[in-house]
Amino acid sequence: MKVRVIGAGLAGCEAAWQLAKRGAEVELVEMKPAKKTPAHKTDMLAELVCSNSFKAARINSAAGLLKEEMRRMGSLLMECADRCSVAAGGALAVDRTLFSSMVTEKIKSCDRITLCEAEITKLPEDGINVIATGPLTSDALAEDIRNKFGGSLSFFDAAAPIVSAESIDMEHAFAASRYGKGDGDDYINCPMNKEEYERFHSELVNAERTPLHGVDVQNPKVYEGCMPIEVMAQRGADTIRFGPMKPVGLTDPRTGHRPWAVLQLRKENSAGTMYNLVGFQTNLKFGEQKRVFGLIPALTNAEFVRFGVMHRNTFIDSPRLLNPDFSLRSDASLFFAGQMTGVEGYMESGVSGLIAGVNAAARAGRCEPLVPPAYTMTGALCAYISDETVKDFQPMGANLGVLPPLDMHIRDKQQRAQAYADRALEYYDRSFS
Repeated sequence: MKVRVIGAGLAGCEAAWQLAKRGAEVELVEMKPAKKTPAHKTDMLAELVCSNSFKAARINSAAGLLKEEMRRMGSLLMECADRCSVAAGGALAVDRTLFSSMVTEKIKSCDRITLCEAEITKLPEDGINVIATGPLTSDALAEDIRNKFGGSLSFFDAAAPIVSAESIDMEHAFAASRYGKGDGDDYINCPMNKEEYERFHSELVNAERTPLHGVDVQNPKVYEGCMPIEVMAQRGADTIRFGPMKPVGLTDPRTGHRPWAVLQLRKENSAGTMYNLVGFQTNLKFGEQKRVFGLIPALTNAEFVRFGVMHRNTFIDSPRLLNPDFSLRSDASLFFAGQMTGVEGYMESGVSGLIAGVNAAARAGRCEPLVPPAYTMTGALCAYISDETVKDFQPMGANLGVLPPLDMHIRDKQQRAQAYADRALEYYDRSFS
């Protein structure tokens, strides 16, 4: 039986791969390159539209545990991510272009996956389908989903700018990882003194923003994890200095002291020719980005190879609609995957595609169904998006708070996190060895 996957982002590619691995014939439908959303820049599959970081790498962290679970379940995305990682201290970050091209090549070379270029405007009513069109679902399909399921929820998130490495003024910057983690030069740090920071903050909160249709750009409904730097700055003079611009764990070699505030730049590609502004998601107009961010001494003459943008994200009311296997309660042959389901983050989207793909294959009679137990990070996300007791449903990323408590109380935070990881991975040792 052929299974249709609609959308070739992270979730869709993972779902298609898991289906194909289990012997299903897959039709993967993607509207690019003929039609792109405002956030998409390339024709490749699995395009990363925001950061190039997949968050913490260590297994005794929520994000790291999720990635390790995906590895053990045979994730395509993790295979590619591990092969094209770039230095990022304690995080797993990837060369954005290499990652997408690697996933694209894997998908295109799989003889059980047929890639079709088309825009789907209505939910299919025949066969087994996985809807993985992402938070930027085209207007027509989003409207059909709203009509069928009584409305959908939406918010805005944003992407940070990227600058060329050669344009960074290293006389006003230094290479170091916070607290000396990583290789010591994974990040370029752009320090500011008190006077420089206060001028920057004043210009930032008063800078002109790009209009959003029908939205108050001064107070947009945004997801906290991708909040524009200018919106965050509105909350107080020191908010971003205790957030993305926190100077703790860093010493400016020019002064021998901790700076007043620091912007960190992270490698965007393995060649180190581009860096992104960590935590600087923004909706400022392009000219304002160059002007305001140029007030940071190290970026006075920065060349912006990509400006930051804000875009709409749409997600469904999953606790009322979906089963833990990401199938629709009213139609077990229709699956949803990705950020549309209310999971937040690249790998969270990827693992939802993995679970939806495996269970779509099970529906086609190709394998046994799979929903890991709730004490795993994957299982906890499956439980969250299908929990009918959740009333004010909001996007959720991997975090230790969604896991059920341990049988014993452990005071030490690191030891407690390791115990969560050990408990989860014991399941995978038993089930996937």
